[in-house]
Amino acid sequence: MPTVTEVEALKAKYAEAGQEHLFTFYNELSPEEQTSLFNQLSKLDIERVNRIFKKATSPEIAPGTDKQNLEPLPDEVFDSILDADKSKIKEWNDLGLNLISQNKVAVLLMAGGQGTRLGSSDPKGCYDIRLPSHKSLFQLQAERIQRLQNIAQDDKTKQVIIPWYIMTSGPTRPATEAFFKKNNYFGLKEENVIFFEQGTLPALTNDGKVFLETKSKLAIAPDGNGGIYAALRNEKILDSLKTRDISYVHAYCVDNCLVRVADPVFIGYCVSKNADCGAKVVRKASPEEPVGVIALRNSKFNVVEYSEIDSSVAAQKKPNGQLSFGAGNIANHFYTVDFLNRVESFENELEYHIAKKKIKHTDISSGEYISPSKPNGMKLELFVFDVFPFTERMAVLEVDRKEEFSPLKNAPGTGADDPDTSRRDIINQHVRFVENAGGKIVPGDGESVDNLNFEISPLVSYAGENLEVLNGKTIKTPAVIDTLADLNKF
Repeated sequence: MPTVTEVEALKAKYAEAGQEHLFTFYNELSPEEQTSLFNQLSKLDIERVNRIFKKATSPEIAPGTDKQNLEPLPDEVFDSILDADKSKIKEWNDLGLNLISQNKVAVLLMAGGQGTRLGSSDPKGCYDIRLPSHKSLFQLQAERIQRLQNIAQDDKTKQVIIPWYIMTSGPTRPATEAFFKKNNYFGLKEENVIFFEQGTLPALTNDGKVFLETKSKLAIAPDGNGGIYAALRNEKILDSLKTRDISYVHAYCVDNCLVRVADPVFIGYCVSKNADCGAKVVRKASPEEPVGVIALRNSKFNVVEYSEIDSSVAAQKKPNGQLSFGAGNIANHFYTVDFLNRVESFENELEYHIAKKKIKHTDISSGEYISPSKPNGMKLELFVFDVFPFTERMAVLEVDRKEEFSPLKNAPGTGADDPDTSRRDIINQHVRFVENAGGKIVPGDGESVDNLNFEISPLVSYAGENLEVLNGKTIKTPAVIDTLADLNKF
C-alpha cells in the first residue's frame, strides 16, 4: 500500500495537471481499492494525456496549408499487380522469398477487436466463416505462414521462421492466447507466436477531464490501431525484432480473410523500391465508393477519407482512364524495422482522432454510476496510417481486390463484408486456383456454381501454386483438399 507521502506527491502532480478530481473518492476506498487506483494513476502519463487532448481539439494547420490541398500519388511510388509484367511480379516474389529464407521477415497482426458485430463475444480472429473445414480466421492465416515457410525453405539447411507478432487488446488477450493454446498454435512453434497488448488511453469529458468508471477505476479504452507503434516499444517487441535480426515487417488486420500473410511479392516490391514504409491498396470501384485513399496532402503521404474529398476531385481521372484518387486503403502495410524504431522520434507530432462516445462513468459530484443515453465524452485514437506523412520513401502496390481483400465487418445476412461474402470470396478464389491449374470444378447434387462446398487448405497452396497435378482433372463438389495427398484423389 502506498505511503501518505507517496499519495500526496501523486495528488500534487495531478492537481498541477488539472486532474485532481480523480482523487475525489480516495479516502472512502478500501485499502485494496486505494492501492489499485494509486497504481493506475502512477502508471498513467497524465501530462501526455493532456498534450494529446490539446493537440486533438485544436489541430494546428501550418500557414499556407489546406486540408483540400490534395495530389494523386506520384507515378514513381506506385505500381499495380493488375498492370505489371509477369516477369516483374516474379522478380518481386523471388526477392521476397529470398529475404524470407534468410529469416529477415516478420508478421505483425492487429487482432484487438471482438466479434461483437458478428454476434460473437470471442476475438474476431476466432470467428468461423463456415468454410467446409470450419477453420477460423486465425487458422487460415497461421497455415499461410506455414506454407510460406515451406516454400522458402526449399533446400535451405537453416530452418525458415516467420515470427508472428499478434497485438491484442487487454480484454481479448486471455481468450486469444487460450484459443491458440487449445489449437496447438495451428502447427506453428509456440515460441514463434508472440502476443502483446495494444495501449490504452483514458476516456475524457469534452473539456479534457479523465472519467472515473468506478470510484477506484479509470475509464480507459484502446488507443486505436495506430497505438501499435508505441506498443511495439513498450511491450519489447522492437527488442525481439532486433534479437531475431529481422529487417522487414508485414502488418495487417485480422478481419481480411484473403490476406496474403508475409506476401513475398509485396515484401520484394517494397524492398526493390528501397521503401521504409509501404502499403497495399485496391482500385476504387467508383468515385462514390466510401473508402479512404492514399494520396498526397500538402505534399505528404496520407490516407484521405472519402468524406474529405470533394466529388469533383474524387471523379478526376488519369490519362489511362483510372481514378486519380483511386488507391483504396486496406490497412495492409510494409515497414523496415528501422522505420518502426524511428517512430518514437516523431510520436509527439502524431495527431489523435476524436471519437465521440457514450462513456459509462461515476459522477464526481454525486458518486452515482451513470450510463448515458447519448455521447457525453470522447475516446482518442491513432490510426495505423497516421505515420505515413513521416515516411521518407513510400511505396504503394495496387493488388487485385478479388484475390486479396474481403473484410469481415458486418453481421451475418447483411450482404456486404459479412461471413457469407467472406466464405464466398475464399471459395471462388479456390475455384480459380483449380481453373488456372487446368482443372475444372463441377457442382455436386444440390449445389450450384454460386453455392459450392469446396476448399483448398493454405497448407497445400498459398496463392495458387502447387496444383499442377490437377491439370485436366474434374473435381465434383463437395470437396476439400486438405493435404498434398488429397491432390491425387481426383
